Amino acid sequence: MLPTSRRSPEDTHRAIPAAQVRLKRAYEPAAKEDGTRILVDRLWPRGIGKAKAEIDQWLKDIAPSTALRRWFGHDPSRWEEFQRRYRVELADHSATLAALRDQARAGGVTLIYSARDEVHNDAVVLRNVLLGRPGPIAHVVTGEHHGN
Repeated sequence: MLPTSRRSPEDTHRAIPAAQVRLKRAYEPAAKEDGTRILVDRLWPRGIGKAKAEIDQWLKDIAPSTALRRWFGHDPSRWEEFQRRYRVELADHSATLAALRDQARAGGVTLIYSARDEVHNDAVVLRNVLLGRPGPIAHVVTGEHHGN
């Protein structure tokens, strides 16, 4: 369970240094500099025991929905749309996101994930959301016609 904290209005919008939110595969060994290790996948990583994983918290509910995870299937061609859809899902978890930001500011967190692809996975999106980084820009079709 994430701790609740008393936030001042200034803290809510205070930037989090990028080094305070790290990413790591569940199959990599835990390290002292990981800070709080938070598993952000809906499913437990295959073939790794709970003791070896050294997970401090497991936030299943903040992971992409089963439907979104299956649709994405770690297909890089769906990456932009996956990011957009996952950000929509994350909007329903504002209290959890706020608590994660507080933890990151207080001492750093490592978001643990099991995907093989270290660039195209839900932890990358979640980290960007926590750091306040914008998502992909939707392509706009203007419908303008040139000529007669």
